Amino acid sequence: MSITSRLFSLTLFVAAITTSFLGVTASASSPDYGSNNKAGGFFAVNGIEMYYEIYGAGEPLVLIHGSGQSIADMSAQISHFAANYQVIVADSRAHGRSGITEEQMTYKIMASDWIGLINHLQLPPVRLIGWSDGGNISLEIARAYPENVDRLAVMGANLSPDKSAVHSWAVDWVMDFSTEIDRQIAAGNTDQNWAALKQHFYLLRELPDMSLAELASIEAPVLVMAGDKDIIREEHTVLMYQTLPKAHLAIFPGETHFTPATDPILFNTTVQRFMEQPYSRPESKDFIFGDPEETH
Repeated sequence: MSITSRLFSLTLFVAAITTSFLGVTASASSPDYGSNNKAGGFFAVNGIEMYYEIYGAGEPLVLIHGSGQSIADMSAQISHFAANYQVIVADSRAHGRSGITEEQMTYKIMASDWIGLINHLQLPPVRLIGWSDGGNISLEIARAYPENVDRLAVMGANLSPDKSAVHSWAVDWVMDFSTEIDRQIAAGNTDQNWAALKQHFYLLRELPDMSLAELASIEAPVLVMAGDKDIIREEHTVLMYQTLPKAHLAIFPGETHFTPATDPILFNTTVQRFMEQPYSRPESKDFIFGDPEETH
């Protein structure tokens, strides 16, 4: 199978799981997420027009999609969380209806875009849910803009793009397709938006580059999640959990990088529990020896 065919196969797979599984929580009467002009609008930030939509009422909860995705890919999360929260969801730059510039996007730039939107909407500290690249953006927001974040849940996030963090098959695929993108651009192919794909694959190939010290500086509570057969190595996910000062860990059994779509009930209920309860970090030894901070 050619590299281009593999891309089309992956695109069809993502479309299939979106069609098959997002309908579990989104009813036939649900809004057209991602193209609902009644709930949407554009905001000028860092040289682009960023498209966003707002649903529900309550404390603000921000949803950030992954690479190559858009608002529509978070449909199952919008439908679920809008019952109890004011859900803010947007297309990241170079995705969906949001704009793109010639400057290579980075997680720092994308985090700045999102903070611009949060400040534009005059939101108090928000809860963040980030999937894949959205998880990386969420971690950067929590690191660089701690005053804007109450807590966050990240799914399939990583600190680096190499084989210490990402399974080798995925790293090899990203490298192969990056070469194919350059070839298609040089040939003048217009079948796809190769310029946008080039920026997407730069992120996958070269970033993130967050150090363990930077990760450890995040003060907000973090729920770290992954499937037990994720794109991200399970030992890397555990390392992230162990490095964060306030964290919970959820490795979903029998799941993949795509759990928010393939099992939205499992994903949403896990995240909801973390979002609603006061953060605590019980330890098994406390049940045996007692809590040393407990007064008698």
